[in-house]
Amino acid sequence: MISEPELVGEDGPGSSQDVVSGFDDRQGPGAGGRWRGGLWAAGGALTASAVWATAVFAYGIGGDPKPDLRGYRVESDTCAAVELKALAEVVRATETEPAETALDGIEHPALHRIRCTVFLIPADAAAQGRKEPAGWTESYEASVTAELHKETDPRPEFEASSTLTEIDGMEVTQVERVPDLGDLAHLLVLSDNVMQLKVVEGGAVVTLTLTAWRDYDSDDGEEEPPDEPPESELLAYRAELISDMRDVMKALKTG
Repeated sequence: MISEPELVGEDGPGSSQDVVSGFDDRQGPGAGGRWRGGLWAAGGALTASAVWATAVFAYGIGGDPKPDLRGYRVESDTCAAVELKALAEVVRATETEPAETALDGIEHPALHRIRCTVFLIPADAAAQGRKEPAGWTESYEASVTAELHKETDPRPEFEASSTLTEIDGMEVTQVERVPDLGDLAHLLVLSDNVMQLKVVEGGAVVTLTLTAWRDYDSDDGEEEPPDEPPESELLAYRAELISDMRDVMKALKTG
């Protein structure tokens, strides 16, 4: 006798509910065939999540990657490579005191900063040191600060700094964008006869600051000095400041 065909999903021997074991049919709505489809979907989702998590861990997808230091290095003897030849020539410095190194108190896994200072002594100031006749002399100090940001990108903060109206108590009187230097570069003129060039390249921020001041060496018995002559226009040394910055950036990469 020919029996009637069984319906798909009907309970009975060999049905889908018997094939998929370990689940009670009362725990989900519908037949076991539906449970099996749900398991495949859940398994696919779990596999995709595992692949994504592996990619995030291995390649940093979806997170903030650490900045590229572009080959910059900062060591305790870095300042020995800082010469500032262009500035020394333009201010007619016949003497230069050795670069002074200061770690500036920051040597951290996230940030390493070093500062170098060079005193540029022009010919007239050097002559005053040899007891020449009294008069006004102008001297210069150039300082290089190199910061290596190892965890976070310094560019957003660098861009924001170009909008400051005061730095270290000095008024910012002029800001100029300098093209073709690092990723981004700004030249700032400050009060108190200070000019500063700031460059960001990858995770490195390099600042070259030139400061000028005047001294008066008097003869014995002189009551007060004559009127001070006008200060030098530091923007006249703009090209030399940029030239020396290029040399400093190269030196920080080669050591």
